[in-house]
Formats: sequence, C-alpha cells, structure tokens
Amino acid sequence: MRKAAAAGIILAGAILVAGGLDKESGSENFVADVQANDETAQTEEETDSDPESEEEAALAAQIDTSAPVTKGSRIAVVSKSVDGEYWKALHSGMEDAIKDVNAAYGFTSDDQITMTFEGASDEQDVEKQVNTLDAVIAENPTVLCLSAGDEDSCQAQLEAARENDIAVVAFDSNVSDSDMIAVFRGTDNVYVGKMAGEKLSDAIGKSGKVAIFSAQEKTESSKKRVEGFKEALAECPDITVVQELYTDQVDDMKTAMEDALRRYPDLAGVFCTNADVSDLYLDIEKAEGTAPVMVGVDATTKQQDAVRNGSEAGIVSQSPYQLGYQTILAAVQLTVPYEKVSSGLEKFVYYDPVWIDTTNLDAPEYSSYLYGK
Repeated sequence: MRKAAAAGIILAGAILVAGGLDKESGSENFVADVQANDETAQTEEETDSDPESEEEAALAAQIDTSAPVTKGSRIAVVSKSVDGEYWKALHSGMEDAIKDVNAAYGFTSDDQITMTFEGASDEQDVEKQVNTLDAVIAENPTVLCLSAGDEDSCQAQLEAARENDIAVVAFDSNVSDSDMIAVFRGTDNVYVGKMAGEKLSDAIGKSGKVAIFSAQEKTESSKKRVEGFKEALAECPDITVVQELYTDQVDDMKTAMEDALRRYPDLAGVFCTNADVSDLYLDIEKAEGTAPVMVGVDATTKQQDAVRNGSEAGIVSQSPYQLGYQTILAAVQLTVPYEKVSSGLEKFVYYDPVWIDTTNLDAPEYSSYLYGK
C-alpha cells in the first residue's frame, strides 16, 4: 500500500506542509507546488503562472512510454455520479490523461486509446449505476474504471468483468471485495475524517455536542470518513456525537438536518462528509448567532464562499483532477495482459487531502483543490 502526493509524485516542485496537521502513520501531508522549473518558467517578459496548466504538465511528465500498452484500447468509466463540480473536475482529468497518453505514445486514428464516461446524475442512484455497468460490460471494454455508489452492489458485475478478462480500476470509492479489482486510486478517506475531526474539535474548544451529516452509509468513502472523524474525536472526551445522519437512511436529508438543529439548539459543531451534503447544509436557514461550527468536505464554489463569509470554518478537500488523471494512467497500463503489466504498478495508492481555510483559500498552490462550476 503506497501513499502518494497531490498530483501523484510530481517530478519538479516545492513541497508544502498542508495545514500543519501531523499524521500518526508518518506519511507526509503536503500539496505539490506545481511550478515549472526555472529553465522553462523564466522568460524575458515576466508573466503570471497558470497553476492548472502547470499541474497538467507535471502529471503528463509521469507518462512512461516504456510501459507496454495496447493500441486502440477502450477504457469505460462508470462513475458514482457525472454531475457536480467534483465529478466534472475528475472527468476533465481523465480526458486530459487520455489526450496526453495518445500524444506521448504517438497514437493516431484507430490506434488511439479511447474513453467513455457514464454514470448516474445522483450519487444515491445505485440502481442506475448497476444497470449502466451491465450495459458497459456487455460492450466488452478493455478496462473498466468504477467508483462504486454502494460497495456491495456490484459483485455480480465485477464477476462478469473477470469472466470476460476486463481489468477493473476502482477509484474514489472502493468495493468491499478488493480481490475483484486490479488497482485502486483514491483519497485517504480515513485521514479526511481525522483531519475534519481535529480541525472541528480545535474550533469548538474540544468540548460540546457535534453532529455528523453524511453521504450514503453504503459508500466506502463515507464509511471511512466517519470512521476517521470518530477516531479523532476519541481523543476529546468532552465532545459527544449526538446525531449521525446518512442520506440513504432518511427520506429527505435537508429536512433531517433541520430537525437535528432544532433538536439540539446547543449543537457546537457539524461535520458534512461530502460536497453534496455540505452544500445542502449551507442552504439551511439558521438562527443568527447560534449556528454550530461547520467543517465540510470538497471545496465547492458554495463552500469557498462560506469560508470567506465565516459560515464555514474550513474544508477538507481532494484534488479530483489529479485523481481522474491518475486513474486513467493506471487503466492504460492494464490494457495489456496482466503478466505484461509493469511491476511498478501499485495496487493501492491513496492521496492526501488538504485543509482549506481563510489562510490559504487564495493561494495559487492550492488551486487544484478548489472546484469551479
């Protein structure tokens, strides 16, 4: 199991400590300052750098054209969702990776590796995802990339993929049976929860009542984030979790959160485990001066605004663009028979999140962790 930096081991760039948070595992907390080196960044006229284009250039530099791949391969992506700022950024990273791989290998016309990107518009629509998987596997792609909305719902489809020699790359949210996948690429979600727990506990003075408002319980990433959050709070005996809500366990999440706020008017803090829940919580009307401290996940436009206006303490954020890019780089290596796959292809690679608050919200080196519409 390997931990990777933002942008998955950038070859050139400064390393920055993210949020000053230590990790018991000893893994570094950092974001990559993806600046081009002096030889290429310096020009006769001083110009502002573009962090996004520099990130793509750094990622593209990782493509190893000595690794065997199969021309004309088709990679089918079935995402947990296709809507929302996080998923659109991830999709963009995947598209750029396909473009860069074809350019690096010199593939043109029918030799090009192609990708399809499908999924539900709602992360909770597991039935739609399963039906999409059935259709995609029937088309016999070379590699299947899957972000599972329900970690247990896709077993039959994964078995069908194995029977048809379709390699599977799990990304973002894993499945319960890791033997059914070739590799996994995703954020360290336990650490997402731990970071949120430590930051929230500090913000409320390590005392008081808190609530967890989570995405669906059947999703692996949600479980890991809640697990990490509770681990962090276990170090604070004066903090009590009084409410734990999951979108797939209530009829209407917004109503359930409103009820929780009424039931616990002395609530000190809330943890929202993903972009959708965080944005939904921010839409709730709260009594002035009594709103609990909020920590969210995934720096959507709405959450960035909330940090600026003080209605959110901060955000634990991922880099979906680099996650999408790295998922495709792994998938490309799996287009050849398994015995020919590069020995350097790690099965599990986890990427560290970063903490976003008013101190670094406008810092260019954190731009890949801020989502846009």
